[in-house]
Amino acid sequence: LGEVFQVSPVNPLLGLDSRTSLLNRLGSVLLKKPEIFCRDGTSRPGNLFDHLSKKQVRGTVEARDILIALLLGIGHIWPDGEWLEDIPIGDVGHHSSLERDDITNKLIPFHKLSQWMSYSLIEPLQVAGIKIIDLDALTGLAEYRNGGLFIDTGTISLRDKTQMEKVHDPKSPLIVEWRALTVTLLDQLAEQIRQHTNTNSESMPLVSILQGGTWAAGRRIAQRLRADASPPLRLKSRGTIF
Repeated sequence: LGEVFQVSPVNPLLGLDSRTSLLNRLGSVLLKKPEIFCRDGTSRPGNLFDHLSKKQVRGTVEARDILIALLLGIGHIWPDGEWLEDIPIGDVGHHSSLERDDITNKLIPFHKLSQWMSYSLIEPLQVAGIKIIDLDALTGLAEYRNGGLFIDTGTISLRDKTQMEKVHDPKSPLIVEWRALTVTLLDQLAEQIRQHTNTNSESMPLVSILQGGTWAAGRRIAQRLRADASPPLRLKSRGTIF
């Protein structure tokens, strides 16, 4: 895999070993989920397209159905994913301040990579003539480019500035708070952009704002502020959450 992606000391790829393991786990899951990934006796990731096509109701598919298919289909592959009893629930954070009276107590769902894949599947489905509705049922992506945008612009800041120098686990309370704030602030920013451009959630869905706005802006600002364009908070990442 490193050879194909031309990985070298001057062209590194974060978490190469973890990403390789992730592909191996994906291959295993494809064989275990024939109802989603098998067609004509062959299990392939691309057969998810056919599975989603069958979800059409009068030519439409809800965006949330794409995410549900991914969570059910490949929920087992994430090495850092959480489990709820015997159910793999993937990219979910824990925080002591979030109290509920059910099994979701202290849980904050993010599903960053699964939602990124969901967004990526929208266009090919549309090209095939399927209308994707309720795009804003998916959330913003809780990752370090979007989140970095809000720290680097001073929208949010750390109470304890010494935390800027430490390396943080992606599941630590600080990073979970950062990611949760990112999702919330993306929604608020989207509304401001729509007001400024005289658009709405249909003509300017959140996915467009993420792709053409916040992610690109977060990356560009990071490049201006730090020579290596790293996120503002230092992360101990294996490349399977961030």
